[in-house]
Amino acid sequence: MKIAVLLTCFNRKEKTLNALENLMQALNTVSKSINLKIYLTDDGSTDGTGDAVKEKYPEATVLQGNGNLFWAGGMRNSWREAVKKNYDAYLLLNDDTFVSSNVFSQLIEAHEYSKENFGMGGIYLGSTKDIDTGLLSYGGAKLTNKFLFKYEFVQPNGNFQSCDLGNANIMMVSNDVVSKIGILSEGYVHGVADYDYTLKAVDKNIPVLITKDYCGTCTDDHSDIYQVFPEKTFKERLALLKSPLALDFGSNFNLMKRHFPLRVPFVLLSAGFKLLLPNLYVKLSNLR
Repeated sequence: MKIAVLLTCFNRKEKTLNALENLMQALNTVSKSINLKIYLTDDGSTDGTGDAVKEKYPEATVLQGNGNLFWAGGMRNSWREAVKKNYDAYLLLNDDTFVSSNVFSQLIEAHEYSKENFGMGGIYLGSTKDIDTGLLSYGGAKLTNKFLFKYEFVQPNGNFQSCDLGNANIMMVSNDVVSKIGILSEGYVHGVADYDYTLKAVDKNIPVLITKDYCGTCTDDHSDIYQVFPEKTFKERLALLKSPLALDFGSNFNLMKRHFPLRVPFVLLSAGFKLLLPNLYVKLSNLR
C-alpha cells in the first residue's frame, strides 16, 4: 500500500523530527507491505526544520511556504504535491503528535473494514491521549446539536465508530475519498479545515471512522482565550478574533456558512457580543 504522509511545520525542529522518527519506528512493526513517502511544507521556519528533515530523510519532498500558510494552508500545499503521484491513501499527521506502534495496524484494519462494509475506502481517525492527563485529546466527534454546533468526542471502545467531525492529528484518507471530494478546502487558514473535510465526507455518505484503539499521544495545548478577553482593549480583542492562531473567525465563519447556514446570523451577533460586551459574554458562557 502506497501512503503519502502529509505534514506542515514552523520552527519545531525537534518535535517534527521526533514525530517522524516515531512514525518510522511504527512502520517497522508492520508485517504488511507499506510504502511511505513524506511530504512536508516548511512554512518559513528559521530553525532549519525543513533542512533537518531532508538530511535525515533524503527521499522526503520538502516544500517551502511563505510564512503565511499556517496549518490548513501548509497541509493543502503538501497534499496538492502528493496527489500528483496518486497514492492509495494520504496520512495527515501533526508534527506534535507521536504515534504508537499500533498506528498502521489500526489504520489498515479500518481501511479493510470500510472496503468490506461500505464498498469503498473512507476517512480513518486515530485518537490520541494527552501526555499529561491520559485523557482523550484529539480524534473524532459526533454532532449532538447542529443548530448550536454542539458535539461530543467519541471514545475508542474496541469497535469502529462513525463520526461527523475529525481532528487531523492522525487522519488517513483513502484515495477513494480524494477522488470524490478532493483535498482540504480553501477558505480555512489554520483551524477547522479538518472539520470541514469530514463534514463534506459525511454529506457524501463517505464513511468517517475512528480506529478501534488509541493511536498515539498529543497534548491538548488550546487555552481558553475567552477568559482573558475582558482584560483586553477593543483593538486587542479584534486582533484575537481575526488571528489564525487565536479565534480564527474567518475560518470558523466559513465552516458555519458551508455546513450550518442557519447559524450564520447568530455567529455574527456572537462576534459582536464578544467584542463589545466581553465580561457579560464570558459570564454567560460559564453558565452554559
